[in-house]
Amino acid sequence: MTIYALSSGPGISGVAIIRISGQETSKAIEQLTGKNVPKPRVATLRKINKINTSELIDEGIILWFPGPESYTGEDMAEIQVHGSKAVIDALHSSISNIENCRLAEPGEFTKLAFQNGKINLLKAESIADLISSETEIQRQQAIKIMNGKSSDQFNFLREKLLKILSHVEGKIDFPDEDLPNEILKEIKKSSDEVLINIEKILDDKKIGERIREGFKIAILGPTNAGKSSLLNHLSNRDVAIVSEIAGTTRDVIETHLNIDGYPVIVSDTAGIRESKNEIEKKGIKLSLNRAEEADLKLVVVDAKNLDFTDVLKGLLDENAILVVNKSDLLKGDIDPEIKKLNHVLISIKENSNIDELILKIKNNLKNKFITSDDILITRERHRQHLEQCLEHLKNFNKKNEVEDFDKAAEDLRLATRHLGMIVGKVDVEEILGSIFNDFCIGK
Repeated sequence: MTIYALSSGPGISGVAIIRISGQETSKAIEQLTGKNVPKPRVATLRKINKINTSELIDEGIILWFPGPESYTGEDMAEIQVHGSKAVIDALHSSISNIENCRLAEPGEFTKLAFQNGKINLLKAESIADLISSETEIQRQQAIKIMNGKSSDQFNFLREKLLKILSHVEGKIDFPDEDLPNEILKEIKKSSDEVLINIEKILDDKKIGERIREGFKIAILGPTNAGKSSLLNHLSNRDVAIVSEIAGTTRDVIETHLNIDGYPVIVSDTAGIRESKNEIEKKGIKLSLNRAEEADLKLVVVDAKNLDFTDVLKGLLDENAILVVNKSDLLKGDIDPEIKKLNHVLISIKENSNIDELILKIKNNLKNKFITSDDILITRERHRQHLEQCLEHLKNFNKKNEVEDFDKAAEDLRLATRHLGMIVGKVDVEEILGSIFNDFCIGK
């Protein structure tokens, strides 16, 4: 089957790129241009016509990449035309008339590249992350993974386990022969080294996932304290409904921000108060759930109404900043008890002290985003496989100590398999769908 798709972004543009990959690619180019395929990897200007009618669609550049020297590993071509919807639709319609040609699914070109051994699974994921990166730190992380840093490390650990497995399987095949002491020592030393390495990789404070998904900030507090106004102020646009009526926000409203190059997701949540309204009660429950998931909580309260419920007090931990709003309405000094807490006194209405709050947020971000070259996990999938690998390795060590090699070998095989699944060294068909569905069509 031959696939085709628009690989540049949708919408009007100066240039649009349509990709074709598969056995019928050369046939498609020949039928569209009325000429043979151009020289490999040489940009060639051609008139592009509708198939069968020879009516001119556009004039554009053809790039021909015969397999296996192509992105997908198959015969592949890229057609550069003017980026109008009419031109793209006419070209798509023409290619669809060629037998065995169909529109590509999301990420299918990269999926083919993986299946044809052009890239490993980590590189495929990092390509998706690079396309969706919005901040500099996200771009840098995606490039690091693309360059093979993580896959090299995981492959190195996997090779160590495979070497141990060969010794253990040798003992199983020849049960009457004792393993030499130096081999037993090597098995113990190598398995301990891999175990320590994986524990170190897992002890990363989830920074890789934070960078990829965004640092989560939840705005919480009682009704009508100015939570939605604060979100609008931070994002410089009206993203949440702001009104004088208490309890306006019934759901969680999210906005993605770039603060000093750090990716941030700010959630405005329903006001926390005693309520008999079922919908509002559900909104409050969502607020408290979001508080648990957040990397940082901004607990917004009204300077004139500092009535702290047990629920609000429970939110004020080391990952929280108390934001005392409406300081313009404050007649005297702030409560001495409040001064002891990590707080900022602001007035959104008068744009007072907002800079101090933003500085506190930035410092919190910088402390949480302390990065090193040792960050290798960027997705929950990687973490789960490493945790499973660690568990099987610990089981292997217990059985290995009593020289129960038959059962120990199975634990070692499973540990090796979980490492292999991170880079795609073993059958990973069940996870391919979920990975490549996140891609845009045409990649």
